[in-house]
Amino acid sequence: MRILNREYRGVDRTTDVLSFPQVDVSYQLSAISSQHFILGDIVINLHKANRQAMEYGTTLNEELKRLLIHGLLHLIGYDHEMGKYADTKMQKKAQYLFNRI
Repeated sequence: MRILNREYRGVDRTTDVLSFPQVDVSYQLSAISSQHFILGDIVINLHKANRQAMEYGTTLNEELKRLLIHGLLHLIGYDHEMGKYADTKMQKKAQYLFNRI
C-alpha cells in the first residue's frame, strides 16, 4: 500500500484505501451511454483496516464498509483534500451511505 501511495500519489506512507478512477469524473457520468461501465478500482489495506476497526471499537466488516464508501466517493468526484467544505460534504455523504447500506 505504501508503494502504491508513493507511486500514484507521491505520498511516501501507507494508507487505508486508494481509489484509481477509470472515468474522468469531470465528464458527466450520466452522459455515459452504457448501463455498465467500470468506475475504477478501490484498493483497501486489510491490515490497516483491521487495526483501525480495533482502534475505533467497531467490526472489521464495518470498517471495510466505511473504507469502500470512502473509495467509491473518490471515484465519483468527492475529494476531502480540497478544503474544509469539500471534506464536510464528503463526510456527510459517507455517513448517509453508511447508514443505508
